[in-house]
Order: sequence, then structure tokens, then C-alpha cells
Amino acid sequence: MATLLCAETVAGLAHSLAGWQLREGRLHRELRFADFVAAFGFMAQVALLAEALGHHPDWSNSWNQVVIDLTTHDLGGLSDLDLELAQRINQLLETSPNRTLP
Repeated sequence: MATLLCAETVAGLAHSLAGWQLREGRLHRELRFADFVAAFGFMAQVALLAEALGHHPDWSNSWNQVVIDLTTHDLGGLSDLDLELAQRINQLLETSPNRTLP
């Protein structure tokens, strides 16, 4: 079961999670890749991570761009699952050769 993060932890997320911002109570990240195939391939890898956690992002893709927003809808805020998924996405990005911009 997911647990809401305390206000102090939420306030520090933008500093502790490289590339992520707090936007309207969500963790937000925008990425650019070399092309559509690279962006979609990245999304497929994230989908596997999300499914393993049982926690799925709100996201969109337009050609080489991927926009990700994380929140735990049923708890009405950011939870430990959002933090875990953001950390796993960052780990995946460290090994992604086709990402062109943060």
C-alpha cells in the first residue's frame, strides 16, 4: 500500500531528484530523445517499471518528446510509489544513449 509523503519530503523532492520539478502537486519531467523510436522505446521501458510497481504515470509523447507527471490519484498527492518510480526512471535515463536533452 502506498504512503503519502510528508510536506517536508515533498518540498525537498525537486532538489533530491535530478531533472524533476514540482508542478501543481505532481512530480514533472520533460525529456527529448533523438527521434520518435527512441522516445517510444524509452516509454516502453518505463511501462515495464511502472507495471512492476503497480503504479502508472500520467504521460504524453509527441515525436521525440516525452512528458511525465507522477502522483498517486487515490491518495490525492505524492506517495512513496511516485518517489520510487521517479528514481527508477532516473536510473533508466542514465543508461539511455538516445536522450538528447534533460
